[in-house]
Amino acid sequence: MLAIFLAPVYILANVFTAYWLLRWMKEVHPLFRHPAVLGVILVLYAFFALSLLTSFLIKRDPVHRILKVISNCWLGMYLYFLGFTAILVLLRFIFAHTALTKTWLYSPMGLKAVGLGAILFVTGMCIYGMVHAVHIYTTRYEVPSKKDAHLKIALVADLHLGYSIGSHQMEEMVEKINAEEPDVVVIAGDIFDNEYDAIYEPDRVADLLAGLKSRYGTYACYGNHDLDEKILAGFTFETKEERIADRRFGEFLDRAKIHLLEDDVVCIDDAFYLAGRKDPDRIRKTQETRDTPSELLTGLDQSLPVFVIDHQPSELTELAEAGADLDLGGHTHDGQLFPGNILTGLMWENACGMKKVGDMYSIVTSGVGLWGPPMRIGTKAEVVIIDYGK
Repeated sequence: MLAIFLAPVYILANVFTAYWLLRWMKEVHPLFRHPAVLGVILVLYAFFALSLLTSFLIKRDPVHRILKVISNCWLGMYLYFLGFTAILVLLRFIFAHTALTKTWLYSPMGLKAVGLGAILFVTGMCIYGMVHAVHIYTTRYEVPSKKDAHLKIALVADLHLGYSIGSHQMEEMVEKINAEEPDVVVIAGDIFDNEYDAIYEPDRVADLLAGLKSRYGTYACYGNHDLDEKILAGFTFETKEERIADRRFGEFLDRAKIHLLEDDVVCIDDAFYLAGRKDPDRIRKTQETRDTPSELLTGLDQSLPVFVIDHQPSELTELAEAGADLDLGGHTHDGQLFPGNILTGLMWENACGMKKVGDMYSIVTSGVGLWGPPMRIGTKAEVVIIDYGK
């Protein structure tokens, strides 16, 4: 539903940026004032701007896949292009109403230089973001415990397997995790990116994940994107109809040897509890119910560590009061693109990193994969290694 509300905003934003782009190009060289040249530029601009819609409407591969990749790249670049254009237009307005009109920056040559500088900066920043996004870092936390336990936990989340994330990233992730020799591997939701068919060679990817090595195995919960549904510009459409999960999601997890926990608690080797929660956004669409923290964790032996996997880092106080020792989450991507990391910090009690809530520790990872634009700026893809009880 949000996609429908944002559509008029997106159209107006593109009219704004296209106007200033053409105005700048006319100043750069007389060639860009020729009607035929302007027509070609507008057609190319419209192709990229409309790729969000065409990739949504055209479902036949390989056209759908190509358009999806183009639209994701365009979305990331356009967000920064729009931001810089708005800033420059605002500065131009300020210059026009002050004595700054007499400066070089307000001259036609200044307009050319500033515009070119902005385009080069945005392009360079986006290229950096694309290169930076595919490298997976390792982040380490030490969590103290009064309980008699010492465990090494490997936490990942937000794989978003699909158009931007596939076997290359999974191979690197598995190698990094296996090198740590963890006791247990935890995947905190958003394993998929809404479309199972978006995964290139899914059997190969599942086999790579099956290669994760740990003492107790790999456990996961679902996230809000682990549901087959139509996506437009990264946003879904709300309906009153019940959504049914694609059975291939479950078959993929079975092949990958990943144990799914949906409001389930398992006691592993009489050493610790591991609980997995349902995602609140996902169950709203599947018309399921979700246990409260107290319902999920009632009756557990509190002498053992209680670990909770919850995709969205919410209800932290309630989880702490219910007896959880460690809550493991993702979802936020740490904003993924600057200044998103600043905004997510305002939206979540723990947007990324480690935070103590009561007697519980919350650890939220920025994730391995990507939402929409295949780039990270101001954030990183990561594997989290937790030494619990050290």
